[in-house]
This record gives sequence, structure tokens and C-alpha cells, in this order.
Amino acid sequence: MTTMTEASVREFKMPDVGEGLTEAEILKWYVQVGDTVTDGQVVCEVETAKAAVELPIPYDGVVRSLHFPEGTTVDVGTSIIAVDTSGGAAPEPAPAEQPAAQPAAPAEEPKPQGRQPVLVGYGVAATSTKRRPRKGPEVSAQASTAIQSELNGHAPTAQAPAPATAAAPVLDRPLAKPPVRKLAKDLGVDLATVVPTGPDGIITREDVHAAAAPAQAAPAVPVQAPAPAAAPAPVAPAPVASYDTARETRIPVKGVRKATAAAMIGSAFTAPHVTEFVTVDVTRTMKLVEELKQDKDMQGLRVNPLLLIAKALLVAIKRNPDVNASWDEANQEIVLKHYVNLGIAAATPRGLIVPNIKDAHDQTLPQLAQSLGELVATAREGRTSPAAMQGGTVTITNVGVFGVDTGTPILNPGESAILAVGAIRLQPWVHKGKVKPRQVTTLALSFDHRLVDGELGSKVLADVAAVLEQPKRLITWA
Repeated sequence: MTTMTEASVREFKMPDVGEGLTEAEILKWYVQVGDTVTDGQVVCEVETAKAAVELPIPYDGVVRSLHFPEGTTVDVGTSIIAVDTSGGAAPEPAPAEQPAAQPAAPAEEPKPQGRQPVLVGYGVAATSTKRRPRKGPEVSAQASTAIQSELNGHAPTAQAPAPATAAAPVLDRPLAKPPVRKLAKDLGVDLATVVPTGPDGIITREDVHAAAAPAQAAPAVPVQAPAPAAAPAPVAPAPVASYDTARETRIPVKGVRKATAAAMIGSAFTAPHVTEFVTVDVTRTMKLVEELKQDKDMQGLRVNPLLLIAKALLVAIKRNPDVNASWDEANQEIVLKHYVNLGIAAATPRGLIVPNIKDAHDQTLPQLAQSLGELVATAREGRTSPAAMQGGTVTITNVGVFGVDTGTPILNPGESAILAVGAIRLQPWVHKGKVKPRQVTTLALSFDHRLVDGELGSKVLADVAAVLEQPKRLITWA
């Protein structure tokens, strides 16, 4: 077996891939223990609170260990993979005395290298920090089962002594996440007595509930083991201490969903929202959309009503520049923005994200169409970068694609206004003194009343409606 010095082992830490994010979930490993990696090779994909990104390794070597399995949420700055850079052979399968700490694949069949890098520049300095080895699920489960047998007054089986000795560190510090530890404390459950069912011997919330149910319903019975007060008896679980898993599904709140929830709470209870509505005849705009689809200058571009609505909002902001601002709470200042980073709310499999088009105010109509097309395609593929979701100034959310007429949107944090666009429907409308079927939609503008008073907000919304009613104003007002 090849001997490797600690100096040759480089620890790659979870980087901050989104300016200030504190954690990320490992979605997929592209390498396994024993694989050879090269500088810049993507080794895993992680999901932050903003997007899914791929992490390249910043040096050459052989993978020595993967510190966390897929699906684990890891704090920024924590080492996630160790690589031996000495140039020696790949490590052999771990002998019996080594802790089964990592979900490593057999080294005798190296897997192909992962996909080539998409994002680069996340290298970190080496560190000598080491993590406490995790015990495998089998050892943890056997040790906990042995303890419960002793507490219940049963003699241990012939196989019990060996795992009990090996599991001593697990008894001192059972593997469980902080929320699970708090739950156990609230329910009065000793984690050392809980049989873990999670990956790598991690105790889950369900394990704690399962341990708490018999403990709460247990009658006083004689036991032979010490600490009789904590002895769980094998009785039917109490209905009040558990829940019917066949009727309920619990989904951990993390990643984009967790960030969205925190951002919406912060926005709703920080910025005083005001929402105004207007219903407008957009028949001429819909005709212009059809004409633009046939225009040779727009060939190959995404042309739809959202394109002209975005352009109408940009024209309205140009006519009312004070709406394009943000509130600086620390300095008690209003920050006027002389540029427009136009956010477009997008529903993705990972949740709602709001990437923005940088300097949208400077783009021509074909350029804006191209930017919108690229933004939507990237969001649908789940490849929106964190940088694309930062620095927005105003946002459009198109709820009409879901058949919804209108809504009261919540501001994207740090922005002054958000425009909701409802479904465009054929409706009876008074046109030139007669009731005729016309294409009609309802717009809703929410704005931060600290920055935007009622007059300014009304002017912006009225200007957007006026452009959509008479799209020739895109020329006369520009």
C-alpha cells in the first residue's frame, strides 16, 4: 500500500459561489475515491440558495476521500474533498482498522473523469483542518440496538461485544443535525438510544419521533439496566407523538426555496408595499407582435407580448427615472439608479428565481429579445448563475402564463417596483363608441412607498398602459 504524507493531501473547501452565501447542497459527485483529477476538472455539482453550479478542483492529484455524500448541505469553508497531490498511486481499499467515513466507490475500477469545467475560479488555499471520521450506518445502528437491548433488560447476543466497542465514539456524540438535536431535547429523547436510519448513520427527525413515542407511552416496568427512568418499553406508539406518513409528506426547506422564503419575508415586512391596478386594451400591441414575428430583423429571436411589455416598462422608467431607486437603510439614503437591470421572474424546477438583464435600458428591441430568450432558456435548464440574479433594479412577473388575471406581487429585495402582467384575453370592450371584442389585460404595479409615492407610482403604471394601448409611443416617447 502506498504511504501518503499529510503534506501531500490537499483539502478543497466549499467555496462561496454567490457572494455571501453560507451553505450549499451537494447535488452530484462526478468523481469517486481513487479517480485521478486535473486542475480545472469539475468534481461536483452543488446547489446554493440561488442556483446550481459546478465546482472545478484547483489542482492535480488522486481523490483520497469524499467527505460528504450527495444530498448533504455543507457550510461554506468546510472541506468537501481530499486530493493526494504527491503523484503516487491511487489509495487501496481501506483496511478494517480505518473508519468507514466516506461513501467511497471501490478503487479497483476507476470511473471516467467528470464533465469538463463550466465555471472556474473557485480554488482555495490548502488547509490542514481535519474532520472527525463518521461511523457508517451499520456500526451506529448495531451499537444503538445493543444499548436498547441492555436498557430493556435483554442479554446481548454473541455478536454484540465487537460493535459495542467500536461504536464508543458514536455514543459520545451521535450523528444528528442541529434541528434534530433540538427536537430530541424538546421531546426528552437521549440520542444515544436512538436507532439511526439516515445515510452514514445520521439520526433523522423520524428516528427521534419513533424513539419518543414508546418513551412517552411506556408504563413503569422493572428493568435490570441502570438509568431506569430513560428506559423505553416496547409498546404501541402514542398517536399524539407521531404523524401518519402515508397521509403527509415532509419536504426539507433548502436551496432556492429557503432563500426565496427568507427574501419574501424580509421584503414584505421591511418595505411598505402599495399595489395599483389598471386594465388596458392591448389589441394594437398584439398586432404589432404578429408583425414583428415576420420582420427579417427579428428572425430567430423570441418575439412575444412580454418583449413589448418589457420595452414599455423601460420607456416608462425613462420618463419617470425616480422610480428606479433603492433604499439604503444603514445610511438613510435613497440611491437613484441611472441604469436598469430588468429582472424577469422565472419558475424553475428548483423554485422561483429572478435573473435580470444587465443595462436593459441601452438595448435595442432585437437585443432585448435575444436577452430575454437567453435568460428564459438558461433558467429552464437550471443553469442561471448567481451573478445573473444580483443587482436587479425593477422586475416583471408574468402571471398571465398561468391563466391568472392579476395579483399583488411582492418586491424583489432591494428593488423599488415590480410589475405583474395578467392573462391577455378577448373581452367585450368599448372601442370608438361601440362594444367590440378586444384583447385586454390587467397590469399590477407594486412599489416601495418609502421611495415611490402614489403620484409617481401611478404615472409609471399609466405610462406602461399607454404604450401598450398605443405602441407607436415606443417611437414618440423614446
